[in-house]
Amino acid sequence: MCHGGPVPSSVSLPDDWPAHPDRSLALNRMGSFDWDLVTGLMHLDAAALDVFDTAPHEYDGRPESLSPRVPAVEAARLDALVSSALKSSEDSYGAYFRIRCRDGRLRWTHTQGRVMRGPDGRPYRIIGIVRDATDELSHSAERLGLDEERRRQTSVVESTTAALAHARTVQDVIDALGDAHGLERLGSMGMVMGLVEAGRIHLVVEGPQGSFVPGTRYTRVDEQYPMSEVVRSLQPRFLDSAQEFAADYPALWSKIEYMRVSAAAYLPLIAQARPIGAIGLLYQDKDGFTQDERNLLVALGSSIAQSLQRAMLLEQEHDLAEGLQQAMLPRRIPSVPGAEIAVRYRSARMGQDIGGDWYDVIPLPGGRVGAVIGDVQGHDTHAAAVMGQLRIVLRAYAAEGHAPGTVMARASVFLHELDTDRFATCTYVQADLSTGVLQLVRAGHIDPLLRTRGGDCRRLPVGGGMPLGLSAEFGRLEYPVTTVELDPGETILLCTDGLVEQPGADLDDGIRLLTSLVRSGPADLQLLADRLCGVVEERGGDDDMALLLLRRRVEDSPQGGGRLQQHVAPGDPEALVAARHMIGAAVRAWGARERADEIELVADELIVNALMHTDGPAIVTLRVLNGPERRLRVEVEDRSSALPRRREAGESGVSGRGLMLVDRLADVWGVESRGGGKCVWCEFVVS
Repeated sequence: MCHGGPVPSSVSLPDDWPAHPDRSLALNRMGSFDWDLVTGLMHLDAAALDVFDTAPHEYDGRPESLSPRVPAVEAARLDALVSSALKSSEDSYGAYFRIRCRDGRLRWTHTQGRVMRGPDGRPYRIIGIVRDATDELSHSAERLGLDEERRRQTSVVESTTAALAHARTVQDVIDALGDAHGLERLGSMGMVMGLVEAGRIHLVVEGPQGSFVPGTRYTRVDEQYPMSEVVRSLQPRFLDSAQEFAADYPALWSKIEYMRVSAAAYLPLIAQARPIGAIGLLYQDKDGFTQDERNLLVALGSSIAQSLQRAMLLEQEHDLAEGLQQAMLPRRIPSVPGAEIAVRYRSARMGQDIGGDWYDVIPLPGGRVGAVIGDVQGHDTHAAAVMGQLRIVLRAYAAEGHAPGTVMARASVFLHELDTDRFATCTYVQADLSTGVLQLVRAGHIDPLLRTRGGDCRRLPVGGGMPLGLSAEFGRLEYPVTTVELDPGETILLCTDGLVEQPGADLDDGIRLLTSLVRSGPADLQLLADRLCGVVEERGGDDDMALLLLRRRVEDSPQGGGRLQQHVAPGDPEALVAARHMIGAAVRAWGARERADEIELVADELIVNALMHTDGPAIVTLRVLNGPERRLRVEVEDRSSALPRRREAGESGVSGRGLMLVDRLADVWGVESRGGGKCVWCEFVVS
């Protein structure tokens, strides 16, 4: 009724406009209106203007001229009611609403209109009455529609409570109150909220935008503020008028008087019989609170308090769980010659939903380095505890110099023998940065990615075995080793599935997305790691995530050669295969490709002899000797002091050819005693 139709035009008004009301209406404090929908003009007689507490000279025939007298909430409700009547086939409507008098008081009013339609059914005119309904309110609350208002407010509380049920952080609670629009539907123009922290109230919601009062971010519980009072008393405080607010809290009122607050409700947030905070609702067009409204607001405060307490407990649990997880991860990453390394860990969002994701960087004998990424099944503190034990054991096996396949198999047996039903996925990379040789083993984990120096990125297929724990349970401890060469400037990326998994999406799609992100990401390794973690944050993933990036430095790659070493344990065929790969890759990397076959064959013969004729491991060392002639030296140490001797091959031709082969292919060879063992060495002149 208050926000009318189009601006009046030159279209002529009806001949009988305005309608002439019965004189008895005025005698009964009723006024009439005649609203022409074509021109938008609305005629109000003197009695109707009196109902609106408006002088004749203040009204120009336009409905919007009444807006100072009708609060925005009431106007919106009336507009919706009239629009519904016009769009439907209804011929009449009626509604109770409030107007604001000149002195600021709110007064109940009732209107009833009859819709007049043309032959085509289109409405063109509304004729009706308006009357003061204050006395009627005192005699019959039900007829004023208070039952409907009660149901509406109850619905608002219920919908807000439902939205709060999903909140897992304090910020979620604040967002839920705003997103649910519950406070707006309750008629509140703003909200303030504070949390009790060490005897003070920390303001976490400031009210309407731009309304922050300096000096109230932190206030003492004993100060003269409404939130402080409800925290002290554990009782709600309802301020029914601006005058009451100003009288009871003059210091605060003097700073917010410009906001035209007409009423306010401050509610203590109580959980387990203790105050955890307070919330205040501010109103501009409200004249006190009915008992029903007070009861509903108290119920709303109780719901908010329960949600806040749950969110605060979840945040505390998360902090404890994350602390446990962080304590079990490496405190620092060792400096590795020839490598640039970036690691990141992101915990799950809330509660104890952290898991067994981990990374590790392990210095190995001979200047090599081991890189590990893994994920223990589950998202709880037990998973984190298992992860801590598994990380330490895997680190110990790797540091002993075992081949990658052996490291993985032993770790699987260890996990199987633990008193747990958890399994783990893992990828272990043994890297020699001087040659760029990588030996990779995968236990049920996702494949790594390889980023080239030019920025291209691709998935790196790695032969895999069963997850740790399961392979031991089912007796399938074979873990194939994949050997690749990492060129200077290239980067290998290891991660857990929290970086690639998305709800409702296929894992392969996630890996393709990650590949494109790495391809388009910054060249700087630390910035790239930050960017990938940022994508997970933007996606709002609920899983934890570990990430390890290892890049072979360009400036540290050997130009004239280097030195590397490999331990080969007896009865470990995987270690023998790994040593062969290492030797071949090193020879090629050091520019001795033309003699690669000879060097590999001789080195293999010396290793096999050491393993066959001694009861301990063989230690293989390759190094470049610079001098008048550039030489590549191969040394194989064992624990036996018995010196080797040349023998003629037997009739079968199976044995006896070892040292003969060494003598023919190597430029020079010899034997040195070393403590409790010996070293057989040979040298090759390389260009």
